[in-house]
Amino acid sequence: MSREGRSGGALSVALSLLATAASGETVTLRTPASEVVRLPALELDLGSTPAEVQEAVAECAREPLVERCSESSFENELPIQRVLVPAFYLQRREVTVKEYDRCVVVGACTRAGYAERPRYARPNLPATFVTFDQAATYCRFRGMRLPTEAEFERAARGASRRRYPWGQLYNSRVANHGRLGIDTGDDSDGFAEMAPVGSFPAGRTPEGVLDLAGNVAEWVEGTYRHPSGAALSGVRVLRGGSYRDAAPWLRSAARVPAERELAAPFAGFRCARNAR
Repeated sequence: MSREGRSGGALSVALSLLATAASGETVTLRTPASEVVRLPALELDLGSTPAEVQEAVAECAREPLVERCSESSFENELPIQRVLVPAFYLQRREVTVKEYDRCVVVGACTRAGYAERPRYARPNLPATFVTFDQAATYCRFRGMRLPTEAEFERAARGASRRRYPWGQLYNSRVANHGRLGIDTGDDSDGFAEMAPVGSFPAGRTPEGVLDLAGNVAEWVEGTYRHPSGAALSGVRVLRGGSYRDAAPWLRSAARVPAERELAAPFAGFRCARNAR
């Protein structure tokens, strides 16, 4: 397009905005949000206290399969640990199918399992059926890495140790969640399964990070450690809960062990990098 054409287009937009403003309507100008969010260094308590574990059990008791609720479901959040999390960058949204496909096209990533399952392969859905190693490889391709458990929880909790990424109280309308029942699906949030990334802006953190609870559970860096302190070789961690999980597993402290070879429709990821 010529310079005159571009100038004319800009002038047309400006005149349109002026006309709208003159009519008394509100004009809101928005700039695209950055792909990553910088989270400042923060010292905070990670994990749960015994009282918080009891609160999770009580919340779980409201689910259909109440008999499956016990302290053992959440004991891996014990004990509380005081940790200084250095400043870092975290992707605002989960990695999408479209983004992961680009890595496959250039030969840097192997095909993920969603490629054989059309309903999971829509471009704006989270990339799922991705193993821990595939997720880590994609992040390296982007010059990034998987977030650590401490970074994920720091992003979800913030300085106020939010129980959920959006605040202290559960809200079924601001996350893609499930339930603890024979049928784990719950379409009362508008989606029977996973949702396009960023579909729940009201559930974002105060810093603007989306989908840290629900939609897909997310791989994080590091080997899973039992509350006894023992590391389980080959076992990694999923954080944040998914569209199949009830409220207690969407809490900022919830953590679920998973074999690193797991490739499932409820498991996805996002990337992080150090802040320089």
